[in-house]
Amino acid sequence: MTTILVTGATGTLGRPVTDLLRADGHEVRALSRHSQPYAVDLREGTGLDAAVQGVDAIVHCATSPRGGDEGAAGHLIEAARRAGVPHLVYISIVGVDRLPLGYYKSKRAVERMVEDSGLGWTVLRTTQFHDLALQILASSAKLPVMPLPAGVSVQPIDAAEVAGRLAELAVGRPAGFVAEMGGPQVRTMPELARAYLRATGRRRPIVPVRLAGKAYAGFRAGRHLTPERAVGKRTFEEFLDERFGGGGEGRAGGMR
Repeated sequence: MTTILVTGATGTLGRPVTDLLRADGHEVRALSRHSQPYAVDLREGTGLDAAVQGVDAIVHCATSPRGGDEGAAGHLIEAARRAGVPHLVYISIVGVDRLPLGYYKSKRAVERMVEDSGLGWTVLRTTQFHDLALQILASSAKLPVMPLPAGVSVQPIDAAEVAGRLAELAVGRPAGFVAEMGGPQVRTMPELARAYLRATGRRRPIVPVRLAGKAYAGFRAGRHLTPERAVGKRTFEEFLDERFGGGGEGRAGGMR
């Protein structure tokens, strides 16, 4: 039986990865700060040596836009080296090497750390999850109008589909950079906003806002997209239908 450690195991991606691996009969060590018996603080590196001992692969899903990813990855890699872990799988983002955004720079730095780790490694880049698009739209809809970045399209993908690919990679051989995963459709932000408003039974004027900076210019240029790898199946509307039950005024009240 294969033993696999999953970091960020209670998160949007880590939870379904853990569930899929367990369903396939693998022993999974679900790592988070509060999960026993492997309660680990990646920022401090405490508890890692015991957690990684004897594992066949690590799937590194833990991440934070607030910073600290590089330090956490450093602690994980060092512990994996000491334990002789043969395979480290890392989830990254399409465009981290093309967009001058702080979080993207950090993800790219971790990619390099994984490449230089001396471990067997695999890196999968995907486009943004449906969950992130929903978070952005829900935040924008709290205002009387919905301000959205002008000229930006996105290619959201379902986290469960990414989880399936990660689980597959975790039980395979180290493969380096594998083919990217993009959502099934490249959509404009207003298109997604209208879908969100329909699903939640709301009405809001959509206001395009032109932003400044190199990162925004990169997003307008589509450097975060991978239309040639539109391998995702579940659309944003299907995701919303499951989340909100098909839309309507009755559900909107609970979202306000």
